[in-house]
Amino acid sequence: MKFSEIPYKRPVMEEYEADYTKLLTQFKEANSFEEQDATLSQINKKRDDFETMYQLAYIRYTTDTTNETLKDEANYFDEVNPLYDKMKNQTYEALINAKYKNELETKWGQHIFDLAALKVKAFDPQIIGDLQEENRLKSEYTKLKGMAKIEFEGKTHNLPGLMPFMQTKDRSIRKKASEAYWGYFAQKQEELDDIFDKLVKVRHNMAVKMGYKNYVDLGYVNMERLDYTKEMVQNLRQQIVEHVVPITQTLRARQKKRLGVDNLYYYDFYFDFKSGNPKPKGTPQEILAKAQKMYGELSKETAEFFDYMLKYDLLDVINRPGKADAGYCWCLSNYKHPFIFANFNGTSGDIDVLTHEAGHAFQYFCSSQSGILEYREPSSESCEIHAMSMEVLTYPWMHTFFEEDVEKYFFAHLSRGILFYPYGCAVDHVQHLFYENPHFTPQERADAWKEMERLYLPDYQYDKNAYLESGRYWQRQGHFFEDPFYYIDYVLAGVCAYQFWQKSNKDKGEAWKDYHTLCKAGGTAPFLELLKIANLKSPFEGDCVERIAKDIAAYLEGIDDTKF
Repeated sequence: MKFSEIPYKRPVMEEYEADYTKLLTQFKEANSFEEQDATLSQINKKRDDFETMYQLAYIRYTTDTTNETLKDEANYFDEVNPLYDKMKNQTYEALINAKYKNELETKWGQHIFDLAALKVKAFDPQIIGDLQEENRLKSEYTKLKGMAKIEFEGKTHNLPGLMPFMQTKDRSIRKKASEAYWGYFAQKQEELDDIFDKLVKVRHNMAVKMGYKNYVDLGYVNMERLDYTKEMVQNLRQQIVEHVVPITQTLRARQKKRLGVDNLYYYDFYFDFKSGNPKPKGTPQEILAKAQKMYGELSKETAEFFDYMLKYDLLDVINRPGKADAGYCWCLSNYKHPFIFANFNGTSGDIDVLTHEAGHAFQYFCSSQSGILEYREPSSESCEIHAMSMEVLTYPWMHTFFEEDVEKYFFAHLSRGILFYPYGCAVDHVQHLFYENPHFTPQERADAWKEMERLYLPDYQYDKNAYLESGRYWQRQGHFFEDPFYYIDYVLAGVCAYQFWQKSNKDKGEAWKDYHTLCKAGGTAPFLELLKIANLKSPFEGDCVERIAKDIAAYLEGIDDTKF
């Protein structure tokens, strides 16, 4: 069924909860393993029904945040999702105490029971009201960004629509476009400060009600971090400071020299070459046609996958007024449909987001048939390996998108990969400070971010832009508002993805085999176990980060970037 044809029906929670409760009772009172296992399947089907409607409501709302009907449905789920979470929590408790737990473990594996035990620690009925408020605030942030209407060069643009101007050759236009982009955030500064302040406080209240000191530990539980700790993450961030920040300073110095400027300012950050950034050739429709050819050649598995995506209209990549400023892949449970959402704007980011989200979608395509919902996708740092690795595994086809600028694209993409690590750590580090100090004022949060910039991003210069110099660059990053503690996952996944880059340079077939194995494993194991399945080294171990960084740096040093 094509995406537009999928019927939507708002679930009536009273009826849904009554049916769900009957199934839970049946599960607990089962008189045989076969009966209990069959009831578990019915429960999971019931969950699929609810989650499909939620996924439809969310996706359709983000396609047009100005549509009041779609907004009403999104708001409805903001209210009822915590009630659904209560039912899921009851299911996890029933699993942990199942009469035929040993037989269920034999069939489904230990991991679902480990996850269930963790998830029980993330929910309590007394926080339902807090969860509803958190959802409302997150939606408020999404709407605030999605409804941006910015006048520039005689036309009205949304936030993604300004990006091409922010990457143009003319520095004066880059500066004006960047000022207009950040000017929108400056106009909304009080609202952004207020939304985030309320989010921090409601999350802290949830954590305290559940017996945690603050939201940090609850945040780690919500992120399903079973096999690593905040101390391990802290050590990883320190490795980035020691081994990656010096490399990024060298890269920024090369960029400044290439551009021929005395100072590299915020409006130069995303402009890589004096001759202009690499841009994909063709219309969005032509780019999708090239992508279909690329995935047809990459493997028989990706050929089947991408044909499926096009056949059922599971990509929405055209930028439109009112469309949410986002790129994501969500999956429609009942239909086993992955769905890719993006905002093409004519920059190289169009290809990055396409391959990145296709990595998420391909993984789901590989493991969506599991009868255990939690096994269809792993925790987010593992999911990001699928996505970020797909970006580099498709390198051999980048010439079809960039033609004569393909080497320029490789240099820019790999540079951005390593430049990202410190930024990702800054985002993660400051979130720990925000939630360890829930009573910070907005200015204290801004000051904390400025401290992060001094540690991780010493080259950031804002050319007297008052909003950015106040310490609020971070407010554009939706993860702060919508997905706390998610962002370090991109750093972890990036270290793994570049291992696939190394492998692919030596043996493309072996690299693809390991990648496909990882995708098929889905969420059947925690992060560090999945790395072993894919023959990847842990980013937490030894000199893994240092070696990856040096390898990328050596590759970039071998390219004469002055010719671009």
